[in-house]
Amino acid sequence: MMITLMWEARAAEGRGAELLAWARAQPLPAEPVRRETFTAPGDRVLVLTWWDVPGGDGDDGDDGMSAAGPGAGPAGPGELPEPPELPEPDAGLVTRPVHRWRFESQGTDPAGPATGPLAG
Repeated sequence: MMITLMWEARAAEGRGAELLAWARAQPLPAEPVRRETFTAPGDRVLVLTWWDVPGGDGDDGDDGMSAAGPGAGPAGPGELPEPPELPEPDAGLVTRPVHRWRFESQGTDPAGPATGPLAG
């Protein structure tokens, strides 16, 4: 199963370039399938990492996160293993704690016109 981890931080005033450089320099103890870094207005930095993990039939209603938190290591029965995440930057570099989200892929859709309830 493919999962994507999102890491997003907002830099302290005037420190956007420094936060971007810091995020890009952070090593991970394992190599993701893909890693991409984005910036947005407000000195925000977003890092997405894609991981191929075993399991995840999704029938148990659990979000797959280990009770010990992100990057905690081996998961228990019925939980997905936790891929490593970027750490928190120094408090002076950001305006608030990092936001972290985990997404499970539902597959890819062919290019073409949007369909469904959100299509405009």
